[in-house]
Amino acid sequence: MSQDNIQDQNADANIEITPEMQAFYQRADAIIGIANSQLGPEAHSGQVGASLLYAAARYSASVASIGFVKGDDFAKEKDDIVEFYVKQYRQMLSDNLTDYAQNFDKYVQLNQDDKPAE
Repeated sequence: MSQDNIQDQNADANIEITPEMQAFYQRADAIIGIANSQLGPEAHSGQVGASLLYAAARYSASVASIGFVKGDDFAKEKDDIVEFYVKQYRQMLSDNLTDYAQNFDKYVQLNQDDKPAE
């Protein structure tokens, strides 16, 4: 979901977009742009999506390790860390699926506009 779509969704809910939220969506859009740039004859959206999930998991593991001094202490927190990230991902995925369903015709049209003429 792009920043513009989030702004449209939040405008409907009368939610003010703070500078922090704006920066959050800009970072997400930049990462989505990198993922989209990987699409082509060598990689379809499912493959790129799998790589993106792996990258998110790898980066999240690194972020979660910050502040730990010993690997054993970090390992003891593994279940709580996994629970935290899964809960966050589930909510974000659910919100984006709802948004995509509500704006399906608009998003499908945008995706078709991006395809080269055959």
